[in-house]
Amino acid sequence: MKDKTDWFHLDDEPQPMRSAQTGMRQTLPKRFYKQAAVEARDGQYVLTLDGRPAKTPTRKPLAVPTRALGEAMAAEWAAQGDEIDPSTMPITRIVNSTIDGVEPRQAEVVDDLARYAGSDLLCYRAGDPERLAKAQEAAWRPVLDWARDTHGARFALAEGVMHVEQPAETVAAIRRAIEQVKSPFGLAALHVMTTLSGSVLLALAHADGVLDADEAWNAAHVDEMFQEGLWGEDLEAMERRRRRKADFDAASQVYRLA
Repeated sequence: MKDKTDWFHLDDEPQPMRSAQTGMRQTLPKRFYKQAAVEARDGQYVLTLDGRPAKTPTRKPLAVPTRALGEAMAAEWAAQGDEIDPSTMPITRIVNSTIDGVEPRQAEVVDDLARYAGSDLLCYRAGDPERLAKAQEAAWRPVLDWARDTHGARFALAEGVMHVEQPAETVAAIRRAIEQVKSPFGLAALHVMTTLSGSVLLALAHADGVLDADEAWNAAHVDEMFQEGLWGEDLEAMERRRRRKADFDAASQVYRLA
């Protein structure tokens, strides 16, 4: 019988966020197991379903480097009802993406993350209204100062959306910071947080403990929250942001536990 644990989508490109945000199929698969657990095998921690090792979409063992991460993944499987809903399993999706997409192509993921340093969200400011400009400065200046003081990265700022060229040494400094993340699980989590926030600086600052997950997420959405303060809340936009925040929090957890 075909192993029912390989139904998670895997993108052909090394984009953890694409795998992490995979939506549910129209017909969700039925739950086919009673117990989800973690077993230590060959120096790793493997997810087991009724004692059988689970597999990734490319048929690799669904294994992680720490028991804590394995137990977080197993908890998602244990919490499923009569059907398996991947939208409620962000940690598992990131782990699948890491094993099948990121681990064999870490250099490509580093390249992709380094490109964000050339056009980071924090470098593009509103000229007006003044209240928004002040909110951006309050949320983003501490992160820019941290990047300067910790990594020697000095970013050029611009108003509006016109591209501003960043110094080559600044981009190189951020690349070196990214390359310090040796774990493929940590790198995948960093990529998820970067693509969700639009800022590799926010992702790195959170990974370094400068910001907690809520602070990093709120800093990434200063503009949206300002607009909601003016025009009221958009329920559809809020629901979309809630789902994305859940993925961000899952990536934060993967980074910490891996």
